[in-house]
Amino acid sequence: MVSSPEKTALSGRVEQENKARLELIYEVSKKVGSVPRMKQMLEQVIEMTQKTLDASAASILLFRDNDQELYFEVVSGPVGKNLRQVKLDTQYGIAGQVARTGKPLIVNDVSRSENFHKMIDETTGFTTKSLVCAPLAVHRKILGVIEVLNKLDGSEFEEQDLEAVISVANTAAMAIENTKMHQTVLDAYKSTIKTLAASIDTKDPYTRGHSQRVMEYTLLAGAYLSFSSEEMETLEYAAVLHDIGKISIDSTILNKPGSLSKSEWNIIREHPVIGANLLKGIPFLEKASELVLCHHEKFNGEGYPSGLSGEAIPLGARVIAVADAFDTMTTDRSYHAALTVESAVKELNDYAGRQFCPVAVKAFITGLHLNNAK
Repeated sequence: MVSSPEKTALSGRVEQENKARLELIYEVSKKVGSVPRMKQMLEQVIEMTQKTLDASAASILLFRDNDQELYFEVVSGPVGKNLRQVKLDTQYGIAGQVARTGKPLIVNDVSRSENFHKMIDETTGFTTKSLVCAPLAVHRKILGVIEVLNKLDGSEFEEQDLEAVISVANTAAMAIENTKMHQTVLDAYKSTIKTLAASIDTKDPYTRGHSQRVMEYTLLAGAYLSFSSEEMETLEYAAVLHDIGKISIDSTILNKPGSLSKSEWNIIREHPVIGANLLKGIPFLEKASELVLCHHEKFNGEGYPSGLSGEAIPLGARVIAVADAFDTMTTDRSYHAALTVESAVKELNDYAGRQFCPVAVKAFITGLHLNNAK
């Protein structure tokens, strides 16, 4: 018989474990609502699930091109890196069985399971002893599976563990589906944005492709500066739309072969403000609007529209200014012939600290060289 103190201790342990599982589900729900990037969100979900269930490893496998092969999308544990490119045929293995049937499983001794596929362990050197696996399903569609492997203390997985993993799987599946839908909409937005940017370039035959090139150059510098994925997305939008304000400027001014009059120049100088105002009303372009507004500010404070200087100018706008100038210098315009890349780079260095931010110039030139070396 179990003594009263032992019962109390056992009850306390069970209560703590149940509380931990409930907290896991709550935390996962918060994460999927706050993390915009699917992979980052799934990595956090896996890490929390592994820790809460006190397991050695955990992974999420998803279908990609078809419903016959599962790929390790995110993996935690000692051999995670070895599994990133591994794919599993759903005809084999416990994960394949769960993906095919949609039924979650606890297997506390994989050596006794005829469905256990040893290939992964043989590939990685990891020894799977026990696992709990649940399908990632939404609207009766299976997107993949979540697996949790080996209790650290050697104990068996219990039904409560399976219930926690099922809850996590359901929440993660909804987040994945929503993220995919969001990405589809985002891709459509990007296509529209690039079409719009191209329409600005066509107003001037000399600037055809300018916005696309400025975006590509800008992203090279952003990558060198280790911008986050969210910052890179903002940079991408702002760079491709930096001249969007020119949509309201008469083509005769944009295409004028000679010098601009003072009044014409004042009209041209309005395009950052017009562009920023156009983007401000679009939620996912709100941050990009600030960079569009500031892309003609100069490091020494002699730019427009606000005369900002130094670090008062957003770094993204400083990078766009360099990329914009480089593309302008290296393409034929109505008012000058194209410079060589070497000459344009020399110009950027010569004006670093005056017109251009030295950090942005260095990032741009380094990114350009690294890209050309590929």
